Amino acid sequence: MDTEELMYAGLTEQARLVASGEVSSRELTEAVLARINRLNPELNAFRAVLADAALAEATQRDHVPAAERGPLHGVPVAIKDEVDVEGAVTTFGGLANRTPATADAEVVRRLRVAGAVIVGKTTMPEFGQWPFTESATYGATRNPWDTTRTPGGSSGGTATAVASGMIAAALGGDGGGSIRIPSACCGLFGLKPQRGRVSTAPHRDLWLTLGTSGPLTRGVADSALFYDAIRGSVGVDRWHAEEPRMSFVDAAATPPGTLRIGYSATPAVRGLRPDPEHVAALEHTAAALREAGHDVREITPRYPDATAMFTPQFYGGVRDEARLVEHPELLERRTKQTLALARLMPEKAIQWSVDNTEKFAAKVNLVFDDVDLLLTPTIAHRPRRIGALDGANSLTAQVRALPMIAYTALWNLAGNPAAAVPAGFGADGLPLSVQLVGRPHDEVSILQVAAQLETARPWAQHRPVFRS
Repeated sequence: MDTEELMYAGLTEQARLVASGEVSSRELTEAVLARINRLNPELNAFRAVLADAALAEATQRDHVPAAERGPLHGVPVAIKDEVDVEGAVTTFGGLANRTPATADAEVVRRLRVAGAVIVGKTTMPEFGQWPFTESATYGATRNPWDTTRTPGGSSGGTATAVASGMIAAALGGDGGGSIRIPSACCGLFGLKPQRGRVSTAPHRDLWLTLGTSGPLTRGVADSALFYDAIRGSVGVDRWHAEEPRMSFVDAAATPPGTLRIGYSATPAVRGLRPDPEHVAALEHTAAALREAGHDVREITPRYPDATAMFTPQFYGGVRDEARLVEHPELLERRTKQTLALARLMPEKAIQWSVDNTEKFAAKVNLVFDDVDLLLTPTIAHRPRRIGALDGANSLTAQVRALPMIAYTALWNLAGNPAAAVPAGFGADGLPLSVQLVGRPHDEVSILQVAAQLETARPWAQHRPVFRS
């Protein structure tokens, strides 16, 4: 297998190759680091590359007896720069932190237990506030399908790293769509898990009720394998998900039977119209699901207005993360504006939103009285050109973000699992995407149906072309 094929082999296949001895962890890690070194200067997916530590870790992995190896043994992965990696600074996308973390976050610890090799930390906008990965400190991250366009955000560095073949899988985070939005922009599968599925330790939560961590991958089975390695909560976690009815790996390999699937192009944000290509992708996917034997029907969801619920938690979440940095005076101008607005938000309003989450979720989940899964577009508009945040203050940036979060943020509030699923390409050459939303705690059905779609209309063979 040549190096290009190895880089695009995917997480599951790379793990198999290391397990069989066809490639060593050291060789695989060296190939990953060489590709990062070649592509990252143009794409800016990695904020930090931990080359020496990764090579040492890979070498050590190669000496572990086969009987002691985990499911991700020897495979390189990357971590979004809001999650602690021992020995690396957790910058949250800015300059306000300077001291390296003294321990791995729980999710990183679990990855290492599974045998993964941590190669670096991926770029993000400061505190993950925006669905565009543009930073005053680290510059703009670029979409590998068109480097003049955004990869989305806030896990834009993670998405670019995976879509460009620098890495087979990488950890992102999602507080309003930040796994699904960049997956949509970059042609990836990105599942936001049920609230409480993945530990946020050492922190009690991530953006109060809104946030969770999870991988971005090129294929469904790779996401399932990654999730089985990291899922589960610990005592410090504020939220705890129900145990799934089967492993995620089994779900990705098990046909779902006939499901009732409702589809709708109606966004949860009022006043926005989806791009016609996104509506067409939705309808084509609905047709594919109908061909697979599902009961597929167009529905008209009556989403409750989420503004009064989401806005306080957005401000509260940014405020809480800003309290973790050492040098708040070094925060970006726009972040300081967000924090000034957060100080105007009454603490009672933030607490009210958190306290009423389950009541709000019950209203949202009325859509599942008649269907098992909901299918929507993932984003409303096509990915913007780089510079979406240029000249924008905090409020202007929030307005510019609305088309990106119009279908995603509601499910952070409700807590439901939801995934971005590739759905072809637009006339501009950029990927199209649809969102599959499941009932509470039901990632299994999403994985089953997404795997069906991947089999019927494969997407992972498509690769961006680079000049360098």
